[in-house]
Amino acid sequence: MPEIEQVLPKYLQIAGYIRDQIVRGDLPPGAEVPSERDLAASWKVARPTAAKALQALRQQGLVESRRGSGTFVLMPHAAPRARERFERAAAMGTMYSPTEKVEFPFAGIVDAPPHVATALGIDEGAPVAQRRRTIHNKVSGPTEMSISWFPAAFADTAPRLLDTSKGIRGGTLPYLAAALDLHGLYARDQVSARLASDEERRVLSLPEPSAVLVYWLVAYESSGAPIQFDEAVYPSERWAFRQEYPVTM
Repeated sequence: MPEIEQVLPKYLQIAGYIRDQIVRGDLPPGAEVPSERDLAASWKVARPTAAKALQALRQQGLVESRRGSGTFVLMPHAAPRARERFERAAAMGTMYSPTEKVEFPFAGIVDAPPHVATALGIDEGAPVAQRRRTIHNKVSGPTEMSISWFPAAFADTAPRLLDTSKGIRGGTLPYLAAALDLHGLYARDQVSARLASDEERRVLSLPEPSAVLVYWLVAYESSGAPIQFDEAVYPSERWAFRQEYPVTM
């Protein structure tokens, strides 16, 4: 019989929380991480547990300790996953950190490419709403180029999908859920690598040839009907996607 998954040790939960802040940019390079004393107090754990959390971050290459000064954030070689952005939006009302500049170069109705049609369960060439996004980190440079596709009919009820004047606070999924009265959303994603296209090299300032990481996400309503397909592209130096989880023996 299946069993309930074990919860990660407390120190890894603390380290994971801080790691997400670093990867999202809420704790930018050079920022000081809370001390053992502060972590122990805020998380209500013993000092050795807080010390192990900081050690885990050091082992991941995310922070460094400076004798007599504290622990400070290094340049992260990772990109925020959709899960991390959703969590930030739920907690802070925005998916983006203060260190990120976000632009929406295009939004409109286009014909669905084959892989988009398959993901959304529609005919190839059927009309879809497309929304493009680029993210530039003020510290580390271009970090993401992404495209979101939606059934074209959604644009009638959710017109901001086609508005490029500004971002949608909290992201497109919460906006869609409210506009279409959807509940119980869930998502499925996959990651692969390939050579960058000409446009991707231009937007991400990459040489030719360059490998990129490609992140596909499909969001579904509770009935299982797909409502959004995302394709995010990251430069090679942002390839590291880390996750801690218990290993069943």
